[in-house]
Amino acid sequence: MKIMVIGGGGREHAIIKKLKENSKITEIYALPGNGGIAKDAVCVNIGAKDIGSQVDFAVKNKIDYAVVAPDDPLCLGAVDELNKAGIPCFGPDKKAAVIEGSKVFSKELMKKYGIPSADYEVFDNPEKALQYVKNASLPIVIKADGLALGKGVIIAETLEKAEAAIKDIMENKVFGKSGEKIVIEEFLTGPEVSVLSFTDGKTIVPMVSSMDHKRALDGDKGLNTGGMGTIAPNPYYTPEIEKYCMENIFLPTIKAMNEEGRTFKGCLYFGLMLTPKGPKVIEYNCRFGDPETQVVLPLLKSDLFTVMQAVTNGTLNKTEVLFKNAFAACVVMASGGYPQKYETGYEIKAEDEILNDVFVAGAELKNNKLVTSGGRVLGVTAVAATLEEAINSAYKKIEKITFKNAFYRRDIGLRALKAGKEK
Repeated sequence: MKIMVIGGGGREHAIIKKLKENSKITEIYALPGNGGIAKDAVCVNIGAKDIGSQVDFAVKNKIDYAVVAPDDPLCLGAVDELNKAGIPCFGPDKKAAVIEGSKVFSKELMKKYGIPSADYEVFDNPEKALQYVKNASLPIVIKADGLALGKGVIIAETLEKAEAAIKDIMENKVFGKSGEKIVIEEFLTGPEVSVLSFTDGKTIVPMVSSMDHKRALDGDKGLNTGGMGTIAPNPYYTPEIEKYCMENIFLPTIKAMNEEGRTFKGCLYFGLMLTPKGPKVIEYNCRFGDPETQVVLPLLKSDLFTVMQAVTNGTLNKTEVLFKNAFAACVVMASGGYPQKYETGYEIKAEDEILNDVFVAGAELKNNKLVTSGGRVLGVTAVAATLEEAINSAYKKIEKITFKNAFYRRDIGLRALKAGKEK
């Protein structure tokens, strides 16, 4: 079978490596892929948002199945267009992808169907938003309505920061049209948990839980990033909490989307916060998380392609989805300066056996050499019998990888280790 995976980051590399385990798959194309993915798939220079070219390529090359991984093409309707051309896909259609594409939609969905989340207000007028924050409790959370590369959420500890965020998003248009509306939300506290789930619109099967590390620097300091590392499973996510979430969040969300005529088929991501008042939804994503995928998929024991086809065909209730009784850790190696200004084009040096074992996010091939091309460069992942072993193993691999201006957090998984020991 010929498979096409749309996207070109560490998440897509993790998906492709897992798909390769299925012997029925003879060819995998990555659109556009990257320099590291090129070892595992045929990279095609078609951008993730170039839906017309994706459809043309799929038809011309007789693609049997497509995986649409990033948020942008999903929200733009890539699955709809590929389906029209007769290509079965993994991923939600445009109507369902709005659960991530619009923060306003997702907040109103949760309010309407009683799904626990933070209290909020919606604004399309900057003056009214500025007036509102003057009397609001701080800290406060300000979110651009649309997609913003994971950077559209600002936690404002002071009134000045809140006002600056509103002006940046709504007046200075730092996120373009995504900031025409904003959500201003109460600030929640508690451990965060990411739960990716397979769903065919009827059945929902949560994957192993994970913990992301969003801040750039050790001790959860510095700017918010797309994610500096992850561990799985998340020790805060107990069987009792899992049961509560299934009954009060996961199943009600699937039902709500069906009620709205927006049946969701694909990977639905629940970003949760375990507050003193119970678990609440911080955000939904309409796809695999990045870098959560880099720890969740290595723990998947079942065949990924079989599960994906069951999601597409509506037979998930008849499909076994099993995970290993093990732990995974992923440490992101980034370009110095990320998530702000950074330089690229530096050679990544490591032995093949080490590079074969990492997920490449931001690198390209130049003169047969792998060089940095993005902010997040590598996801260095390890699986082991204990969380401590997985973390240590990931950091040992990092010691054998070098590129100019490389930086990474040195405390990925530390909080999870402490939480595990406190139990």
